[in-house]
Amino acid sequence: MKRRDFLKHIPAAAALPISLGGIPLKAMAWNPLTMLAQQSNSDRVLIILQLHGGNDGLNTLIPIEQYDLYYSRRANIAIPKNNSLRKLIPLDSTLPSDKQVGLHPDMTAIKALYDNGRAAFVQGVSYKKNNGSHFRGRDIWFMGGGADDYYPSGWVGRYLAQEYAALGHYPEDFPHPDMPDPLGIEMGNDVSLIFHQQGNIPTSISLNDPEGFAALVEELEGFQDVEIDPRGRPPAIVNNSPYWHELNWILGLEKKTDDYAQRLYQVYLAGGATSVTYPEIYPFNAPRGIKRNPLTPQLKLVARLLAGGCKTKVFLVRIGGFDTHAEQVENYDPTMGMHAALLYHVSAAMKAFQDDLRARGLEDRVLTVTTSEFGRRIHSNGSYGTDHGTGGPILIFGKHVQPGVVGTNPDLTQDNVEMQYDYRQVYANLLKDWMLVDKNKITNDIFFGNFIDGENPDEPGTFFEPLSLARDTITGNDSFIDARFYLGDCYPNPAKAETFVYIPYRVNATIHVKIELLDAQGRSSKLVQDGVSEPGEHRILANLQGLKPGMYICRMKAGSFERSKKLVIVQ
Repeated sequence: MKRRDFLKHIPAAAALPISLGGIPLKAMAWNPLTMLAQQSNSDRVLIILQLHGGNDGLNTLIPIEQYDLYYSRRANIAIPKNNSLRKLIPLDSTLPSDKQVGLHPDMTAIKALYDNGRAAFVQGVSYKKNNGSHFRGRDIWFMGGGADDYYPSGWVGRYLAQEYAALGHYPEDFPHPDMPDPLGIEMGNDVSLIFHQQGNIPTSISLNDPEGFAALVEELEGFQDVEIDPRGRPPAIVNNSPYWHELNWILGLEKKTDDYAQRLYQVYLAGGATSVTYPEIYPFNAPRGIKRNPLTPQLKLVARLLAGGCKTKVFLVRIGGFDTHAEQVENYDPTMGMHAALLYHVSAAMKAFQDDLRARGLEDRVLTVTTSEFGRRIHSNGSYGTDHGTGGPILIFGKHVQPGVVGTNPDLTQDNVEMQYDYRQVYANLLKDWMLVDKNKITNDIFFGNFIDGENPDEPGTFFEPLSLARDTITGNDSFIDARFYLGDCYPNPAKAETFVYIPYRVNATIHVKIELLDAQGRSSKLVQDGVSEPGEHRILANLQGLKPGMYICRMKAGSFERSKKLVIVQ
């Protein structure tokens, strides 16, 4: 394909998606995203997971303390609490009552992440005068402004803009030797405002596979009209005109396309296939179009690129279908249907992604946070669905997350979920604690206000609450886990042969628990417990009949939790 023929197919300022491994994405070219690496003091990565359409937070995090009111407000879509094979999953029995929530029954994988200290939830996230419009609401969340703001840039673009140094000018100096990769990669076919910088135009190209992507740019040739355009640049007569700027930008696309194509292809190959099995299909009945997990290929590709040495700083992945006005649930079972399948896809794919990162040695580098333009109404409608609302939960995943629930359950006597936290509080605190951005830069250059601990302009005299959502350094998750899962000391200890000992333990989930006594060689000598336990404290009586005097190990397994205690049996 001749370059002129190629350019005929793209208008100025068009955005064409790149595809690697069959996944469309957009590599930002002239953007501060391409200039940050030299200035970054860490190799940390932020994944933004867009729940497109407005997620129903009340069927995601079900308020247990107000369950009766929850059920009365949305009886035709309410997730069962008891007496059902599919019922809500209690998240954490150690939380105060006003934070007690249950997860949708198809979020078992997120429950496992939480129990291992790798998930957090922020309740009631919104902004004042919530717009309630998909398009305007999405723009507000992406631009990092308020309901009355109309910024032409996005908060991620501004974050990256204030980080980059003067490494050169586009297109001559980029990709830079110290930054061979685009720092922003967005999956999908749209250019999102979140990555825009003032006066900036993101660019990208499209193919269905990395081999074809690289092959395309090899076929691009320079202009044939050498007398008119001998250097592949606009004629001098139009220098510094708007036309010159647009055409010069487009003509620079060829070189950047070549550089990024070859680089990303090599990174993709270097990453290698994953050893982790990602979920592909929703295991139950689901409406047509959402049976297959759309996050699996996106997250699998992100992990592979990072494993191959990609220095990309910010990724955006997305899953749609959350605009559930009708048929959010099946009329015969509120735990089934469109929303159930979507929550399963998010939950199962995020668990596989975290497992993949851990297997590749990348888990310390990556944190994921969700975004959705609004929540849904507290009451359901007559079409087994929910209408546009205001506040909703943000979900955060990663090894460095501060696990727990931030905020309390919403007031279900209202029409909408009221705002507890401005969405800019969440992202500003993540920039500070995870991306290690200076607080003054966040306040002055990114969110145009101190959303970390400054005065709330909507409520003079009140101040934004500093949020602890991510940990810079991890000394271990044992304290969080041991507060929820626990194996106590056997007693009496030492114990006499042919008698009994008590073994106390605690679990934070309805979970299969196996407790056995192992001899000094690690062989199983006595199976004490092998069945499902409900959340809470337990104490079982172990019969030592038939065991010889000596040293034994009492070992407990509950999901991924495993602990051991010593037991001495004497004559």
